[in-house]
Amino acid sequence: MPGIDAAILDVTEWLCRKFQVLTGRTNVWLAVQLTNLSIVMYFVLTAMAFPTVPLGGKIAIGSFCGGVLYVLTQTVFKVSIESAESNAYQRVARGLRNPRRLRDAQLRMSFLTLSVLMLYPTVFAFFILQARLAVFSYSLIAFSYSLILLTTILLYVMACDPLPPCTGKVREWLDASAASRQPARESSVVDGSRARPVIHSDRKAG
Repeated sequence: MPGIDAAILDVTEWLCRKFQVLTGRTNVWLAVQLTNLSIVMYFVLTAMAFPTVPLGGKIAIGSFCGGVLYVLTQTVFKVSIESAESNAYQRVARGLRNPRRLRDAQLRMSFLTLSVLMLYPTVFAFFILQARLAVFSYSLIAFSYSLILLTTILLYVMACDPLPPCTGKVREWLDASAASRQPARESSVVDGSRARPVIHSDRKAG
């Protein structure tokens, strides 16, 4: 299992670096976007299950969601993307690898195993039990598995190391395209606003 985890991590880092070369966005930026998406999916899943639980369960769910929001404001939402990317750049410049590669290895492998094990029940529910399950029940299963899979991807993206800062090929192409169109626009404006010469005719007094 550690070998599979290391192989998936290397492939994820390769994909993140290809994405950075194209767009200039690092894996830190990707991790923040995936975190925001997982938070939205988590609260959607909670809202879907909220009407089906009794009053005591609703109080527990509400308290738990409040605690999750507080933890997020003290961790994820407290550090900006710029500062997180700056720390990653400094670490890479010193030749250090991401400490999450070793620190979160057990957590990554646990979610990876859960993603693989939950794949069959989810597919089975979709193709076999779809007619017997209510729409709400299947939506709950699908959202739960999507959240597990998204968390697994997030753990691997967070353990990657970025390349040095770069603009990105897409942004360079857009800037070059905008720069090539600007001189033609300026020359047309100058030609249009050029005043016509005034010809003076000196008439001799007769």
